[in-house]
Formats: sequence, structure tokens, C-alpha cells
Amino acid sequence: MISVVILTLNEQQDLPGCLDSLQWADDIHIVDSGSIDLTLDIAKRRHAKIYYNKFTGFGDQRNWSLENCTLKYDWILFLDADERSTPAFEESLASNIHFASSEATGFYLCSKTILNNTWLRYSDNFPKWQFRLVKKYRGSFVNSGHGQKECGDVKHIEYIDEPYIHLAFSKGWKYWHEKHKQYAINDAKQVLDSAISPMAILSSAGSQRNLAIKSFVRRFPLWPYIRFVATYIFQKGFLDGKNGFLYCKKILWYEKRIKHEMNKRLLS
Repeated sequence: MISVVILTLNEQQDLPGCLDSLQWADDIHIVDSGSIDLTLDIAKRRHAKIYYNKFTGFGDQRNWSLENCTLKYDWILFLDADERSTPAFEESLASNIHFASSEATGFYLCSKTILNNTWLRYSDNFPKWQFRLVKKYRGSFVNSGHGQKECGDVKHIEYIDEPYIHLAFSKGWKYWHEKHKQYAINDAKQVLDSAISPMAILSSAGSQRNLAIKSFVRRFPLWPYIRFVATYIFQKGFLDGKNGFLYCKKILWYEKRIKHEMNKRLLS
């Protein structure tokens, strides 16, 4: 019923757990961008189909997958190696696909971000919607900041409330910091290259609205500190305990890093 596409680059640590959670899927595709660890050996042992494409952005990579992978089914689920399906998520996918309207382009999905076995329900602003379940030949993506968003008409994208699991910190804080230094460069570029759009801020599509709001508020001089207070206090991030406080501090660091990259671009 569902083909699964996983984008990889040196994911020997996380890929086995992702594949273990997808035992219900009989059509799994690994789109790799140059792994030099055991990622591809793991994929081969699990009988996943393997492809290679140079990575230029998450939107580009997902579009390449839609165009080049030999996908068995009409519905395509995109997961990352540090993400996990659950029995409830699998059941919800099947149910929503069964009752999807004939015009459906796909579904927005949300994830539960886990830090040290704690679900960051409040401090990570759950639910955050991403276009991850696509009807073949209907949906496509565009690069956006350090991620991607849906491309084109969003009127026929529906929502699935049951979340999947996101182990965003599985490789440790050193890896997280290095990855987010690059993400900050991409996000700073998006902010400075984007015109402020009231229509996008008021969009009914959550993913587009959130990106537009981020591009707007990140121009505020004190935004990193505003976000920390808003997330930890007003969004009740403190209810996530010590891990919620730790996460909010890391997000403060990340927003300050974006500000740093914005200032570098403005001065160059």
C-alpha cells in the first residue's frame, strides 16, 4: 500500500532502528548521497532498493526520489534514518489513505521529538507539520531553509494526527551542533532572501505559515531571547523538565547562530 523512501548519508547508527520499525513495509528505497560507513551494507542486508544522488537540498532529493525510484505503490512515505514508525502510526497511515479524497495530493505528518527518553511535547512546539506522505505524480517539494516544503497547490493536502518518532539527538550534541551550524547558514540565507509576505503568514497551510512567520520574526534584534522565553515559559516548555530546559537553551544557541550568519551576510 505504501512505498517508503529514506534519505541517507552515513547513517549506520540510526538506519537499523528505522528499518526495524518499518517491517510492515515491503517496498523500501534508500536514496544515498555518498555514505562511506556501513549504511549501504545495512540497506543491502535488509533488501532495500539503493540509489545514489548528489545532495543539493532536501526538496531536491525528495523530488529526485519521486522521479527516479521504481516505486511499487501510489503512496510514498518519506522518513529519515533517525525517525521511527510505530504501530499506531502505521494503522493511522492505512486508515487515512483508505478514506482519502480522490483529489488528495498527500498528507501533512507530525513527529514526537525525543531527547533522553523525554518527549519534548511543549518545548518543541508539537505538532509541527511536514509534507511527508505523497500521492504519486501529484506532490512535489522545494528546498526551504535547512529543510523542504510542499510545492504548488496545497488545497488538497490533508492531515494525519498520529505522530511518528524523531530521535533528533541520537548522534550526540557534537554532531547536532556541527549539523546546525550549516543549517543556520541556510536559514539565514532564506530570511534575507525572502520578502515578507502577509499572505503567507496568514496561509491556512501550517507548514507554509510557520516558515513565513519564522522569516519575519528572525529579523527582530532580540529574537533569540524572545523565542527562549516564549518557548520555555509561555509554551510551557518547563513541563518537559530538565530536558525541556536543555532543549530550549540549544534552540537559543541556534537562533543566535542564525543571527550571526545574517549579520555576516549583511556585512559582506
